[in-house]
Amino acid sequence: MRDSMDSVRTTCPYCGVGCGVLAERQAPDGEWSVRGDPDHPANLGRLCSKGAALAETLDLPQRLIEPTLRGADGTLETTDWESALERVATGFRETIAEHGPDSVAFYVSGQLLTEDYYLANKLMKGYIGAANIDTNSRLCMSSAVAAYKRAFGSDTVPVSYRDLEQADLVVLIGSNTAWAHPVVFQRLIAAKEARPEMRFVVIDPRRTATCDIADLHLPIAPGTDILLLNGLLAHLADRGRIDRSFVEAHVEGFDATVEAARHDSQDIENIAQRCGLPVDDIQRFYDWFTATERSVSLWSQGLNQSASGTDKGNAVINLHLATGRIGKPGMGPFSITGQPNAMGGREVGGLANQLAAHQDFTPADIDRVGRFWQAPNMATEPGLKAVDLFEAMRDGRIKAVWIMATNPAFSLPDSTTVREALDACPLVVLSECHGGTDTAGFADVLLPANTWGERDGTVTNSERCISRQRAFLDAPGQARPDWWIVSQVARRIDPSWATAFDFPDSASVFREYARQTAFENAGSRDLDLAGLAELSRDDYQALAPTRWPVQAGRDGERETIDLFADGRFFTDDRRARMIPVDNRGAASALTPAFPLRLNTGRLRDQWHGMTRTGPVPRLNTHRGEPTVSVHPFDAARYRLRGGQIARIGNAQGEILARVSLDDEQRRGSLFVPMHWSHLTASRSGVNNVIASDTDPVSGQPEFKTQAVWAEPYAAHWYGWALVCEGATRPPALAGWPGDYRVVIQGAGLQRLELAGIDAPADWIAWAQTELAPPADTARQWIEFADPKGGQYRVACLAEGRLQSVLFVSRRSRRPDIGWLTDLFSHAPLSDQDQADLLAGKPATPGEDRGPIVCACFDVGQNTLIDAIDTQQITDARQLGECTQAGTNCGSCIPELKQLIARRLTETSN
Repeated sequence: MRDSMDSVRTTCPYCGVGCGVLAERQAPDGEWSVRGDPDHPANLGRLCSKGAALAETLDLPQRLIEPTLRGADGTLETTDWESALERVATGFRETIAEHGPDSVAFYVSGQLLTEDYYLANKLMKGYIGAANIDTNSRLCMSSAVAAYKRAFGSDTVPVSYRDLEQADLVVLIGSNTAWAHPVVFQRLIAAKEARPEMRFVVIDPRRTATCDIADLHLPIAPGTDILLLNGLLAHLADRGRIDRSFVEAHVEGFDATVEAARHDSQDIENIAQRCGLPVDDIQRFYDWFTATERSVSLWSQGLNQSASGTDKGNAVINLHLATGRIGKPGMGPFSITGQPNAMGGREVGGLANQLAAHQDFTPADIDRVGRFWQAPNMATEPGLKAVDLFEAMRDGRIKAVWIMATNPAFSLPDSTTVREALDACPLVVLSECHGGTDTAGFADVLLPANTWGERDGTVTNSERCISRQRAFLDAPGQARPDWWIVSQVARRIDPSWATAFDFPDSASVFREYARQTAFENAGSRDLDLAGLAELSRDDYQALAPTRWPVQAGRDGERETIDLFADGRFFTDDRRARMIPVDNRGAASALTPAFPLRLNTGRLRDQWHGMTRTGPVPRLNTHRGEPTVSVHPFDAARYRLRGGQIARIGNAQGEILARVSLDDEQRRGSLFVPMHWSHLTASRSGVNNVIASDTDPVSGQPEFKTQAVWAEPYAAHWYGWALVCEGATRPPALAGWPGDYRVVIQGAGLQRLELAGIDAPADWIAWAQTELAPPADTARQWIEFADPKGGQYRVACLAEGRLQSVLFVSRRSRRPDIGWLTDLFSHAPLSDQDQADLLAGKPATPGEDRGPIVCACFDVGQNTLIDAIDTQQITDARQLGECTQAGTNCGSCIPELKQLIARRLTETSN
């Protein structure tokens, strides 16, 4: 709600934790700030580094604010809404008339609000008459959806954040919670401090920041998760720790599942050998789980993003069904979602194989949904899942696609094929707030959509809690809500559909969606919002965070129902299903040609393709470049040196990344973050080397175990540049030399990291063309050239102020540039400053803070080490008191602890 004209309660647009945010304006017509909402049940006032920086993202670069059409010659021209909507509607209408409804598709996003998602699904499945609407949540959560549905008969997440805090044992499987869901991690830390007897087991090939709270870390060999979990199920059965009364009353498939587990797992020595783990560690894990009733298993992309992700999810759920650890406080299987409204998309049928309100393509559900919508063209069978959808686009079966709030040219596996598909499609429509994404370059029509701060609707987080996202900013230009855009296109495709898409506001869309969840439900489906189905606009505006199901009670009161507490599920016989699974390993085999496993995932301070986080300088200080984390043993074996550039590739393609030596990386495995697109890097998009292997049940791609080779990139030169914003034209990566080109946003500056084989014939002449300020500005050039030594330094001044600088060398190691960054604030530069530029280093070295560890307060590693040594600091709390590091969002605390432990070890030797 809007607490006042200058304070608005809304939600964070990043991960699936669903944190509440207070947006506050400090004074009339002043700037907005954000802080965590202390009353929101998801975060209780906490925010991570990304959430804490939201106020710095309100003015997005390359903001799309006008409808835009691409002409026959490829040029883009702005237009009005009527022209743009008519082109979209005409294109879809004519394509359907000529080729049928299965020739068109929507590809939507967990960034959409539930109301947007609902209308897109209604239009495609109820009115166009095909089910070719899928979502980028297919890439992160669809295996969990399929596993829950196989086990429970419904896509029900039966665990809350409070259960995590009440558990005595939390098993984190394939989830770097500390970086991917930082606020949940902070809640776990607080729970451990309150109850030191809590135990945490982390199952992950990498030793991630999440291992900071681990009582036991199992660095499992990639692709062996089911083997380890099946071994635990067999252990439970052998030790007589099965809840027989629960199984007999409420579960089917127990005997077959245990038999399959025993066959798969054999004995603990065999499991240890195949998983690459010590026998004692596996035994300790099995004993802890066996003895601890209040256990929660928390999993995320490490399990889901697999060609056997559904089976992996069921392997987890099997453990909880066999022990009756479900539907009770402090226990249960918890798949935590990746995007802010991945759950909302699942609710309204955003996946191609589902119908709205958690209904399926059964005859009864098809009939029920069709009658509720009064649908003239109800879809009767599932549509194409994400990877198949783009393959159909590439081979000509899909001839018109509407993409909403996502960037598939960046995010889908096998990026080259996806780009070919977009290029081949006769009509590509993109609803977006950012006009410069990789996908935008393929769009025939760009529709300007509202973004965070301007949007009004609801989202559902990982624990099934519905929260309001409220607008506190006016949308710029002609930007509009996605639900409005969908409804306007629907009216124009067929005027007879106008009544079905006549919604004055998001509240009216939500009411229809809530009514649909209750329609002919009577307890037969888990998702029931009957208690919210008649909300007035004012009630909707004031809606507090609410966990579903919400049924209508007596006297109009709302009743929240606990699911599975009675042991009843949503299958035909109300009994859960244990699913026999076996370990199939990774989809791509290691060979002499491809000897390494490539894993990919998130960084602490970045989000997806960095269109929102990338422009925030302080979010780039912790990890600014695409890196490949390599164990020193593998680095020596494959001739990779820290700080240099590596080539990583396979049959799909290749990428470039800077080598980061990491002795906590599993041998034989590499890790490359997912975030770099063509906006920020030239050849570092990791999905260029990810094959489109998918789970046969869920359709989710395998992102975590790709077989690759790695070798040094034989750069002849390395360079880096700093360019003052506004002083010269913005750097365009395509126009800069080298194969490795990365642009990093700093405070008032843009930094470029470069490496290449071919180089300009004359670096000085090139720089004077590319780094020059406007022609009417008096310029001064400072130049140093040593062609024989391969060194060049060029700086441009205007009216005595530094505008840009370029250093080129044959060495990969870049010195600290803090002193150089400071020179941009000097006016005018002194003679000594100019001499330092020629020398390439300051005559009097200043403080070298080292790599930034704490993004909130810009605290570097060297500063922290100095404080640890001089103040004899032994814990992160003391270090925070001394340096402020870790005292705001807390996301860097695991790294602070690692740094302290390392220093204590080094000084004691």
